[in-house]
Amino acid sequence: MMNGSNPILKEKGPYTYRMRYKAKENISEYFDHTLSYLQPNIIRFEPDMSVGSENDTVTTVNLAVVAAPALFKTGLIQALMDIWMKASKSNFLQTRTVKELLWGYEDPFLKKIPMVKVKTVVGVFYPYNETLDGPYQIYSGKGDLNKKGIIVTFNNSRTVPHWKSYCGMVNGTDGASFHPFMNKSEELRFFSSDICRSMSANFESEQTVKDILLYRFVIPPSAFASPVINPDNNCFCTDIEISENCTLGGVLDIKSCKGGKPVYISLPHFLHASKEFFHFVEGLKPDAEEHKTFLDIEPTTGFTLHFAKRLQINILVKPNLKITALKKVKHHFIFPILWLNESAIISDEKADVFRSKVTNKIKLLHFLQLALMIVGSVIFLGFLIAFFLCKGKSPK
Repeated sequence: MMNGSNPILKEKGPYTYRMRYKAKENISEYFDHTLSYLQPNIIRFEPDMSVGSENDTVTTVNLAVVAAPALFKTGLIQALMDIWMKASKSNFLQTRTVKELLWGYEDPFLKKIPMVKVKTVVGVFYPYNETLDGPYQIYSGKGDLNKKGIIVTFNNSRTVPHWKSYCGMVNGTDGASFHPFMNKSEELRFFSSDICRSMSANFESEQTVKDILLYRFVIPPSAFASPVINPDNNCFCTDIEISENCTLGGVLDIKSCKGGKPVYISLPHFLHASKEFFHFVEGLKPDAEEHKTFLDIEPTTGFTLHFAKRLQINILVKPNLKITALKKVKHHFIFPILWLNESAIISDEKADVFRSKVTNKIKLLHFLQLALMIVGSVIFLGFLIAFFLCKGKSPK
């Protein structure tokens, strides 16, 4: 904070939370073979799967201090903000408990602002817990199995308003399932509401999970690549604060999705990102195997039986001569706050049911198919032998 030195980052965790998937709410069925529903978001801390308690402390960037200039851009208000920051003793860095950082705390600087509409609670995932996602409207698959699970509308719209052109389209499913009888050459599309965009995944390898054959699809590096590398990403380029003409890749600006807060997402440890992002922070070690996002899908049913969604949440830091806490910052740069690994795998009990109802019957079908082919081949060979033996004999 004194010298504007590069922050030295140290990974701490995991702090594990279980997403309790309740039944979808407000389910309605329509005559055009579509369904609509709301998805509850309920999360509970799992201390036995964590390195410590939610009361462990973390020193990281001060979210309110860094975001304030992006939300209040006029010089006069920024000068007043500096007064309120000093009065609240708010600095560029802060120390918070894990629970506060994730789920929200009342910020002392924001409490000093004498404006009625200013929300004083700040948290990376605030107010995600105990909320409802949607409404979603999807195809049921009745009449056309290839459409099963595909989202028709999200929040009653075919698009999200945060991106221009085709980047704002809601494509694919919610990732929980896809159409039956999948093949490896497909490009899977799914929509993620927490980053307000659709993504795609390509086949990587076959996997066996609990004796069930699955196809692994992964998000390719091109998903967050710059428009120079992937021209399809041109309409995600909404801001050039971190890269003139959006020539840097690996980071996506989602501030329009987060109420104007300067939030950027990337893969963990800036995996596949431009080397420039590593110039202003130290301690990151990207690992393709540990930090990639994948979906393992059972090809006959299209169900996702194992997945890991890995994303890093970052905030844009910019120097500001009007705000004392930001005067020492030498460059604008992306400050990583945390990375998450949202993962799930089919339980042993459900895997047993799946094998008995699906996998074992498919294996039996393949066995019968092979047996019939062998029997047919033997009969045909016997016919040929008999034919040639009989052909050489006298017509009598």
